[in-house]
Amino acid sequence: MSLSDHPKAYGTAAVAVAFAAGVLMTLGAKDLYPDLERRFQERKTRRPRRGTDARRSSLFWGPVELEDHETGGSGVPGPTQIPRDAGISDGIEGCIGRTPLIKIRSLSEATGRTILAKAEFLNGAGNSPKDRVALNMIKAAEKDGFLKPGRGDTIYEGTVGSTGISIAALARARGYKAHICMPNDQALEKSDLLHHLGATVERVPVQPITSPEHFVNLARRRAKEHTESKADSSVGFFADQFESPANWAAHFQTTGPEIFAQTSGRIDAFVAGAGTGGTISGTAKYLKEEAKLTSLKVILADPQGSGLYNKIRHGVMYSSTEKEGTRRRQQVDTIVEGVGINRITENFEVGRDLIDTAVRVTDEQACKMARWLAEHDGIFCGSSTAVNCVAAVVAALSLPEGSQVVTVLCDSGTRHLSKFWKKIAEMGLEDEPKPDDLFTLLDIKRPR
Repeated sequence: MSLSDHPKAYGTAAVAVAFAAGVLMTLGAKDLYPDLERRFQERKTRRPRRGTDARRSSLFWGPVELEDHETGGSGVPGPTQIPRDAGISDGIEGCIGRTPLIKIRSLSEATGRTILAKAEFLNGAGNSPKDRVALNMIKAAEKDGFLKPGRGDTIYEGTVGSTGISIAALARARGYKAHICMPNDQALEKSDLLHHLGATVERVPVQPITSPEHFVNLARRRAKEHTESKADSSVGFFADQFESPANWAAHFQTTGPEIFAQTSGRIDAFVAGAGTGGTISGTAKYLKEEAKLTSLKVILADPQGSGLYNKIRHGVMYSSTEKEGTRRRQQVDTIVEGVGINRITENFEVGRDLIDTAVRVTDEQACKMARWLAEHDGIFCGSSTAVNCVAAVVAALSLPEGSQVVTVLCDSGTRHLSKFWKKIAEMGLEDEPKPDDLFTLLDIKRPR
């Protein structure tokens, strides 16, 4: 039977031929122009959805293109966007940022408000929000000419652990050495990990910041001694996380935009602790000033012994540990590591006026929250995360039902086994029976 016997078959055949030709042309075009698909995706993700800000992407992993800022030295904000790769990342740096924002079900159900947490422990280099900071500080130093890969340069930093771990991992990846100074009262897991990452570690006695032997001052001096020794062409670079603008800028450029995109801008409160102050300042600065969330409440989560709570609430840097006759060798008298301080850093100062209020969290509350999260949500966290979550619950209860609160999951409890989680075990919190009422457990007034 020929086609001439069935005239309608001509049309069918023509459609089939045209379809096949179209497929071949499309495939050929992609081969001829390998960036065609990339350009299409970029145009698609830049197209605003109806009723939304034209700057915000509708894709979770897509770029958020925002207005550019003049880039200053030392990592001050440049182009603000969510970083994006094309499927394959070039090195460990590609595992930093774009962390999930997860709903903590047990806390949300207990409070009647949605409590979300940025899973910063999933950053791939040092497994904490400090990955963002360390990478930005190193890139800024390279841009400013202080660091040069392959020259033998060493990055020096004074840290209680997390920033040092991030620096140690990224230093190796980018062709540097790392020298970390830290207090000797921090969990041993941190210094052990630093050693395994190839860093030189100095655990030093706890000293006030006014002492030249304070771990931060010691790191600064070690960097200076390295550079002045002129043993070779290498230099020592002091990262200076407490004062470097590359710290808060990292969160302004990435953490804030990510949270904004992931929530579609619907955030009633942002809750975070402060050690250097970079996370809360940079994120608050983006959300309030750049994204224009003027009704957003920014709330500081502060552990016992820290003076920041009183600075925010009463305008005076003061802690009960400074009372006459009770002043201790370590003023921030808490088991919590990573947050809490008794001085104002440059990074904290940048965002201080954007912080609306503060919540003080006791060691006991932090320990109980950590155990609660492990038991009810499978979240095994460190001490600073526990402080954030207690404060997030308190903040949520001050807001109308249905409100949405965002906080930060900083690092895993595996980094706190010998100190924080040992204390939890000593308190009997891992024994049966376990309390099933959050407010009774934390001694927080139940909402009406």
